[in-house]
Amino acid sequence: MKAIVQERFGAPEVLRLADVDVPRVGPDDVLVRVRAAALNPYDWHMLRGDPYFARLMGGTGLRRPKSRVPGIDAAGVVEVVGANVRDLRPGDEVLGLCAGALAEYALAAPREALVPKPAGLTFEEAAAVPLAALTALQAVRDIARLRAGQRLLVNGAAGGIGTFAVQIAAALGAEITGVCSGRNAELVRSLGAVRAIDYTAEDFLDQPERYDAILDNVGNRPLRRLRRVLTPTGTLVINSGGKPGKVFGAVTNFPRGFALNTVVRQRIRPFIWKPRRADLEALTELIEGGKLAPVLDRTYALPDAAEALRHVEGGHTRGKVVVTIA
Repeated sequence: MKAIVQERFGAPEVLRLADVDVPRVGPDDVLVRVRAAALNPYDWHMLRGDPYFARLMGGTGLRRPKSRVPGIDAAGVVEVVGANVRDLRPGDEVLGLCAGALAEYALAAPREALVPKPAGLTFEEAAAVPLAALTALQAVRDIARLRAGQRLLVNGAAGGIGTFAVQIAAALGAEITGVCSGRNAELVRSLGAVRAIDYTAEDFLDQPERYDAILDNVGNRPLRRLRRVLTPTGTLVINSGGKPGKVFGAVTNFPRGFALNTVVRQRIRPFIWKPRRADLEALTELIEGGKLAPVLDRTYALPDAAEALRHVEGGHTRGKVVVTIA
């Protein structure tokens, strides 16, 4: 099969299109014929082995990539099911988390990483859902514990996670302020935000408003300043931060957040998403109910995956970037 492969850590240029073996299916696995795969900042972190701290913790591999074929978000058609899989069969259309998604075939192992694709979504739209929407749902619903009438600020509201977070928070009845560029302000308001702050023209940290929760998808502001725009018992959800080549990169604010959480009334919550089938099912219910819709920035063909990942790494995507495979 055709797949994007990487033999070493580095910039997107290390990626190449190659012929590789189709993954072997175990008794609890599902082989998916991938129709589309979405990219995330997670993917360029894996590509570069960044941050270096993650290599020591076993997250990316130490000297070379743990996974030869990158990608994790996929949508496609079930090709083969393992002997223990009872609720899926060949021909079913699915979305979910598949190791090595940038390939013609990818393995969901275990099967719990997959759910049926909503009929109203294209494969490209469906591929955009898993990681980003899981992150948004868990951050807003579980970590921030957002309730109807509460005020949420989303830093990075026009990105992959941000566009899902605004919609999910709106479905929960929250009042949302989104931080984005001016060109994306109309998009963010259309997704459910009552206000969009153009970060190129004003600093949301200088505004008088106070928020019950902040979801920080960018990590470009000091924690002490973010806390100033929280209510006295508000929640700061730390989801991101850092640039390529950093020793600690995206987890730089995590130890600071844990330390602060022990001495302040506000809830400071460093956060990493978890792969949960029940949450994927909750997301598809929101989609089928018309409360959640993926926002697509650009689509690329499989041979152009390096260019697609370079665009994601630039940090200014409008929704999700998707690679079409079939």
